Amino acid sequence: MGGGARGGARPGGAGRPRGATAVAAQAPARRAVRGRAAAQRPGQGAEAGAAVNAPDPLGWPGYRDQVARARERTGGVESVSWRRTRRAVEVVFDFRFLGGSVGTATGDVVEAAFGQARAAGLPVVSRISTGGSRMQEGMLSLRQLQRVAALCARHRAAGLPHVSVLGDPTTGGLWASLGAGADYVIAVAGAQVGFAGSRVRPADDPAYTAEGQFAAGAVDLVAEPGDVDALVAAVLELLTRGDAVPAEVPRALGAEDLPADGWDAVLRARAPERPRAARYLDDYFDLRVPVNGDRAGGVDPGVLCGIGLRGERPVAFAAQTGTATTPAGFRTASRLIRLAERFALPVLTLVDTPGAANDPAAERAGVGPAIAELFTVVAESRVPVTTLVIGEGGSGGALALASPEHTWITPDAYFSVIAPELAANILKRDDVPALADDLRLRPQDLVELGVVRGIASHG
Repeated sequence: MGGGARGGARPGGAGRPRGATAVAAQAPARRAVRGRAAAQRPGQGAEAGAAVNAPDPLGWPGYRDQVARARERTGGVESVSWRRTRRAVEVVFDFRFLGGSVGTATGDVVEAAFGQARAAGLPVVSRISTGGSRMQEGMLSLRQLQRVAALCARHRAAGLPHVSVLGDPTTGGLWASLGAGADYVIAVAGAQVGFAGSRVRPADDPAYTAEGQFAAGAVDLVAEPGDVDALVAAVLELLTRGDAVPAEVPRALGAEDLPADGWDAVLRARAPERPRAARYLDDYFDLRVPVNGDRAGGVDPGVLCGIGLRGERPVAFAAQTGTATTPAGFRTASRLIRLAERFALPVLTLVDTPGAANDPAAERAGVGPAIAELFTVVAESRVPVTTLVIGEGGSGGALALASPEHTWITPDAYFSVIAPELAANILKRDDVPALADDLRLRPQDLVELGVVRGIASHG
């Protein structure tokens, strides 16, 4: 079932086993971890953080007594502890301990955890449940956010993954540092998640929930509590096995014959029954997890991004679904490729769009800079990018996702400088089908012109 290519070299890659399992961003989390990934849960045998004294830098009335009662109630020495499992170092918050708040001693524990992870070459999993900074320690507490950010930066520079799990609640500065700054963010369904906690925000609103943060593109996946461990294991597996070997070209799933003329190519690419990205992803991967949102408040449901397992190899993917791509879609694809670079993951892009969104909302959201950013990210990518055009290849909005050197096309797709109808308007020509021929946009034309390396086979 491996992909092939006519008219060009076929990249290497493992054949795809049967029985693929896939998960879309909106699907229940448990679907992402069927089969062997579901069994790979973090081990037990946890290590607790070392005992720490409770500093009282402000001489806060009753603070030492509060800490003593929290220790008696929880059995822990601070609001955070860490433990080393078989696959990661886990930072674990306890909301029962002064609301999971962070002070200077808490920062010591987090630093010890990240130090252990770097020394052992292990990922960090942050299991967060916190109300934010500890007011009883004033600005010394708030400055722990800078400390945490520096720890995350050093961990990232070491090439090690960081996965955060947002429990109920995750608010304040720890959401805006340890939580949102992770490589992959999983939120527990129904959890309160937001920078503003319940006692300081103007009103309750769905924006302050796990689901609201997912809709705003700040969270990759919302999971039921019972699914979290298996999801964390699956994500760690995908992020720690990169080999930077080019992704195999997917096999073509639609028409086998080539179009007779340019207008025929356009009509075939626009046909409702033509296979779309979801079918290609289901056919190509055995399981996958989504990478959701541009981390700037935007989500484009017409661009599916994530990391999948094909045989034994993880591959990052960004796939257009046939709609006009918005600035959020381009930015999410850029984020996906940068993530892939950090962990040596090859990238597969599926091109299928009539073009970039060109309405006033897209212009106000920066569609031009978003496309420019993606062009740059693809051009500078340190991991191989493989592209298959599976439908409409409309102008710069399609080209932005395409590899400059490793692009293939299916028999029922086209690639064009502009849609034939728009070209006719610009050039003041009436015969659109004839103009489609003049644009040389058929798969076989594109091979001849050297725009694509070959035409994907049905192998």
